[in-house]
Amino acid sequence: AISFSNNSSYLPPLRCPAIAHFEAHDGSPECYLIYGGQTPNNKLSSSLYMLSIDCRGCNQKVTLRCPEKELVGDVPSAQYGHTLSEIHSRGKNACILFGGRSYMSPTKRTTENWDSVVDFWLLYGPHSRMASHIDLAREDCVYFLGAHILSSDCRPPRLIHLRVELLLGSPVLTCTVLPEGLAITSAIVTRVGYHEYIVFSSYQSETQKHMECTYIGQDDVRVHMEPREPPQWTSEITHSHIWFGGSLGKGSALIAIPSEGNPYSSDGEGDTYNEEDEEDESQTGYWIKCCLTCEGGHWVHAQCMELPESLLLCLSQDNSKYFCLDHGELPKKGKM
Repeated sequence: AISFSNNSSYLPPLRCPAIAHFEAHDGSPECYLIYGGQTPNNKLSSSLYMLSIDCRGCNQKVTLRCPEKELVGDVPSAQYGHTLSEIHSRGKNACILFGGRSYMSPTKRTTENWDSVVDFWLLYGPHSRMASHIDLAREDCVYFLGAHILSSDCRPPRLIHLRVELLLGSPVLTCTVLPEGLAITSAIVTRVGYHEYIVFSSYQSETQKHMECTYIGQDDVRVHMEPREPPQWTSEITHSHIWFGGSLGKGSALIAIPSEGNPYSSDGEGDTYNEEDEEDESQTGYWIKCCLTCEGGHWVHAQCMELPESLLLCLSQDNSKYFCLDHGELPKKGKM
């Protein structure tokens, strides 16, 4: 069983957030930084969370700690489809936020700015519109490959090498664009050795999956890529138009496909903003508030729980597990 500590913030389900993994060091526990992402009701997050294990109990019970970290300075806009990479330079550490998409509300939207893209310090200019790429970091360098370019609706097979020197004052960045990347998006990357990875479960177009696997090895001067024999995919995976998942570490990964009739579109990176979707989801209660009187509290994902809206609303009034922090101590109004 998994639960959250009392001092944790509410972590909403997020689609396409940036996640950076930090190893345990100097007394600090292993943790994950989670920034941005898209919620199923078409809202974008601009929050930063730090997820770590608070304690392990008996019967395989794990308690997680997930505080929301305060952001100061020039805070990035709310976005999704970006990456967050940890780099080490001159004895200092930093995170590089790169790429991503952010859209504006219908009342503020124009044909010029309804879907904008923020690259790290506008390194390549707003025309690049790069999202749904993968990042591989080594010391003071990050490699970016596999991306969707919004302006041309393409997936160029390029490899971007970014070196960051953390000098006194502003960092110094050096960028090199190489024509030897992968023309894919939304891939899963799992580590199989020291700076060695397998890339798979990606898309080669908005509606077509890329079924091949690629080995990537990093050394001090270059990135080496070569194709690898893919596993024998099941018929469900082969015939599904959509797949997604994530790395489980140590050469393992989790791949999932939606059940028949799932309303999600395919490639997450090619998922353009649709105003009609936003209106439909708010009206149908795709996200349901945890209790009838809750305003601005957390939401419960009814569809994943396979519960009708009326039943979940009824349950939320009689069981504290469905209540937000503001209403968790309310007296029960009855029994089921």
